[in-house]
Amino acid sequence: MKFAIIKERKNPPDRRVVFSPEKLAEARAQFPHAEFMVESSNIRIFPDSAYKAMGFTVTEDVSDCDVMLGVKEVPIENLIPNKKYFYFSHTIKKQPYNRKLLRAMLDKNIEMYDHETIIKQSGARLIGFGRYAGLVGAYNGVRALGLRDNLFNLPKVETLADLNEVKAELDKITLPSIKILLSGTGKVAQGAKEILDHLKIKEVSDALYLTSEFTEPVYCRVDVMEYNKRKDGKVGDKWAFYKDPTAYKSNFMPYAKETDFFIAGHFYGNNAPYLFTREDAKHPDFRINLVADISCDIDGPVASTIRASTIANPFYGYDAQTEREVAFDASGAITVMAVDNLPCELPKDASEGFGDMFLEHVIPAFFNNDERGILKRAKITENGKLTERFGYLQDYVDGN
Repeated sequence: MKFAIIKERKNPPDRRVVFSPEKLAEARAQFPHAEFMVESSNIRIFPDSAYKAMGFTVTEDVSDCDVMLGVKEVPIENLIPNKKYFYFSHTIKKQPYNRKLLRAMLDKNIEMYDHETIIKQSGARLIGFGRYAGLVGAYNGVRALGLRDNLFNLPKVETLADLNEVKAELDKITLPSIKILLSGTGKVAQGAKEILDHLKIKEVSDALYLTSEFTEPVYCRVDVMEYNKRKDGKVGDKWAFYKDPTAYKSNFMPYAKETDFFIAGHFYGNNAPYLFTREDAKHPDFRINLVADISCDIDGPVASTIRASTIANPFYGYDAQTEREVAFDASGAITVMAVDNLPCELPKDASEGFGDMFLEHVIPAFFNNDERGILKRAKITENGKLTERFGYLQDYVDGN
């Protein structure tokens, strides 16, 4: 079986890759029956020469390969018919802007595997860039604080070589006595927590957080059962909430009244209550003045996120009273960081971490008869049709 590392063609350019040269060499050593080729790229974080140095063929034409490994969406005109493709297709939530892409994959008889659909039997994701989104998102939030309040001037992550340099920059700063709230328990929140812990910020319980002021910076990490409660007043159940969140309402305001800096690292499911609404943000006791929204759901559960921001211009302000965008450092505004492609800022570390997971969970499935069902669960299209698991996308494909 021949695997190809394909060139990223989406704009703006993405420098990440599924496998670093070293990790691809590991894959070759573990699976000697596999053949790996690399499509030439002038934007990839690892240059063509690094793959050539490891003995890989780097070529302009990978059309004779069976499995195409990419990161972001492949432009329709570059899709090669009758191949297996792995990339983030952004179609499984019926994203309108990629309907034509899914239709093209069906028309071209492509077997599509989305990185998001590579999951355990339990439904937990096996691979992704979540940790790196959390790391960069939390750093960017701290950077916004420094710039807005003239406390310190951290460089952009994209100007730093790797995570070690990011952490070295954080070692140079001192935070004021602020209260930071971190939502979520997954890889994104874990990445954000890594930054807060590196800064030696004290973690406190929600009980203490909600009732005390401190003379040092502190943070509190909350899960869905802390910031949601049942409408009928009964004790909530996390797993019941995941199945059907409609019996719940937001319990976020007690935290909003005690928080200066909110890092949104949670996963937001359909029909779940919004954490805070535009009306909530108008409340005189609403204290949050800085939001690093790593989850970045536009006009959704975090009312101040009215648009995604960019790596070039990561911050904007939200005026809660007028519900309009203002300067990120405008008086009385909520400063918002809502970059939706954060791992792109740390392409080397993100690629290396991704390759670790992909080699552990995905490549073996091609050679052990998919004994864990990973490929079967992840496959969206086959023989020009949606697979049974993704049949719910048919109306989306049909344009209904």
